[in-house]
Amino acid sequence: MFDTEKLKWTRKPLSFSITDNCIEIVTCPHTDLWQRTYYHFRNDNAPVFQMSTNEKYFSFTVKTEFESKHRFDQCGIVMYLDSENWLKASIEYENAALQHLGSVVTNHGYSDWATTEIDTSVKSMWYRLSRREDDFCIECSEDGINFRQMRICHMLEGGGEVSFGIYACSPEESSFKAVFSEMDVTECRWLAHDGQKPDES
Repeated sequence: MFDTEKLKWTRKPLSFSITDNCIEIVTCPHTDLWQRTYYHFRNDNAPVFQMSTNEKYFSFTVKTEFESKHRFDQCGIVMYLDSENWLKASIEYENAALQHLGSVVTNHGYSDWATTEIDTSVKSMWYRLSRREDDFCIECSEDGINFRQMRICHMLEGGGEVSFGIYACSPEESSFKAVFSEMDVTECRWLAHDGQKPDES
């Protein structure tokens, strides 16, 4: 069973609870993770709860359930190295008609954001983060069994010890409860590429 005692806070939320393999976070207003890109805004105050490892090949899976209801409310999986090097994946509430299922990768202080629109009726999602050295794969699943790829990325500072776990935040004047469960760390589920061979040096 996943040991929640291995997780450490980077910015502890005001309200949370932890039981065996279940963590609840109540977000505070004006909390977020974003760096510079597009409108030069920077925010680095979202609660992050994660563990560290030197293991070069692993997968981390978690189920999220959420009551988000205000623009930009979000919760999901995170790998937070420092304020300018991190990645996250989440569902971000937009309005009564849609949410954004997406991911952000931040390298050396610049964030990107890759998204797809989904219906607001979706109130739970599994995520899986896999590592192969300094490359990472983010996947999502509606049932915890069938995962689909969201993105593959490279982390410029991701070659050594990394920290990974969960986060939740409310960038605007809002608060909601996020529930994280079914956490597990396994051997890497992201298999080595078996297609085109790399160029010979």
